[in-house]
Amino acid sequence: MQKRIAVIFDSAGTLLHMYRVAKDLNTGRMLEEIESIALVAKKPHQALVVLHADPESILEQDPGISLIKFINDNDIAIDISCSSSPFTINMALDVIRKDKVSIGDLHSVLNCVTGQCPNVYYLAAGIIVNSQIDTIPYVLSTGGRVFQNTPKTVKTLGEMGVDTYIASGDNMHNLRQLAKCVNIPIERVFDIATTHGKERIVLEIKKKYDTVVMVGDGINDILALRAADMGVMTTQQGDVRPQKLKNAADIVIKNIVEVVDIVGNL
Repeated sequence: MQKRIAVIFDSAGTLLHMYRVAKDLNTGRMLEEIESIALVAKKPHQALVVLHADPESILEQDPGISLIKFINDNDIAIDISCSSSPFTINMALDVIRKDKVSIGDLHSVLNCVTGQCPNVYYLAAGIIVNSQIDTIPYVLSTGGRVFQNTPKTVKTLGEMGVDTYIASGDNMHNLRQLAKCVNIPIERVFDIATTHGKERIVLEIKKKYDTVVMVGDGINDILALRAADMGVMTTQQGDVRPQKLKNAADIVIKNIVEVVDIVGNL
């Protein structure tokens, strides 16, 4: 009987080639090609907050209005993608109420990404909050395009009888578009997955399959890589990754299409 195999993909940096930018609200400086998780980890009591808002709706807003007014007036939901200390949505909202960050700050990072990545496939905005000093030190935006070999890889795995999943810290609005693009059923897509959340997803999926492969590129994938039967780290995004992440993986690859051969040899 054929082994039942599942492959779980991270999205940003794994299925998608990303361009990331952050604005330091203390200095006004734009930081390009940043790693948002690394910014969060720099200090305790920080969290990366995902805004469940269409980027176009943000760009349509008056740049002078406050972020909290935009959230309240438009009933915008938020989530905690990752944090350096225990964090709740209410804690994040409390910081946003106290800080005077404006929609114009979000405009600046969104426009920076779209300027660098014309015809961008994927676009998102978020903020980093610090509950210890009740401030928003950074606003962020990410944009990206599907890696050239992503559709081919997912298609070939499907032809091999392998079930593919997505586990990502991003919101479902963007992941739904990605899943449709690469033909991964929406019921196999997990959004707003934290580091521990991805680990739990891997452990749950392992109950249904003989072998589970996790493919990721970020530090928030480290526990999932360890929990999987086979942890695969991809470096095709091209930026520097910590050694402890490489150590957590069983295999390090340069191109996502290599997953096909890895699975074929299981």
